[in-house]
Amino acid sequence: MIKKLSRNVMRQNRHIRMRQTITGTAARPRLSVYRSNKGYYVQLVDDANQTTLVAVRSQDLGLSSNNKETAKKVGQTIAEKAKAKGITSVVFDRSGYLYHGRIQVLADAAREAGLVF
Repeated sequence: MIKKLSRNVMRQNRHIRMRQTITGTAARPRLSVYRSNKGYYVQLVDDANQTTLVAVRSQDLGLSSNNKETAKKVGQTIAEKAKAKGITSVVFDRSGYLYHGRIQVLADAAREAGLVF
């Protein structure tokens, strides 16, 4: 009998495969998204220098739920902070999550607020 892997293990495997082709630079950092049961963690990463340029947590914004409205506010906030640092273009790293639902709302909100990807 074949044992089924958990959803999180399958997501991590997809993330590893994606990271083989996606890298961020100082000019075009990687917009990395992590979604937990309690919130969202989004950061702009320069992989060449191994530094985090901008980071946003939904808990820091006072948002305790994990729904589409929270995702939209986090996406807008990361875009505003990135524009304040002079970053307009990014590479989107969905971390193995499907581009659907809350991840899509977060990405669309970041695009509407001025990030290009």
